[in-house]
Amino acid sequence: MEISKNIINKLFDYGKKEEPIEACGYLAGKNDKIVKFYPMQNQDKSREHFTFDPQEQFDVMKKIRTEGLEILAVYHTHPSSPARPSREDIKLAYDPEVIQVIASLFKNNKCIRAFKIINEIVNEEELIIKG
Repeated sequence: MEISKNIINKLFDYGKKEEPIEACGYLAGKNDKIVKFYPMQNQDKSREHFTFDPQEQFDVMKKIRTEGLEILAVYHTHPSSPARPSREDIKLAYDPEVIQVIASLFKNNKCIRAFKIINEIVNEEELIIKG
């Protein structure tokens, strides 16, 4: 999956703004190329997990379809842990088709990685960062 530095910067900026809770949202595009970042509120206001508000999630999904895009990934930040799925992330990964992108803000070392989680089995996916 391909993502631009610009979108990554927006994702990290939003993550810093939401600290100390996990920031979350969707990444959308076509043909494995992310072209848009959709930040959403973490309804749980938690440092360790996130939940989308159902109405906001519905509205964003509708907007993505209207713009002719597809949801390529769910992203969230880890404010105080590395960019790898937590036990909670693995347990709550219900859709095996959606890639999980995790951006770590841990110790101000920005790191972003992508994972596919199927039946609690985690496989890292290639994340190609472009200009």
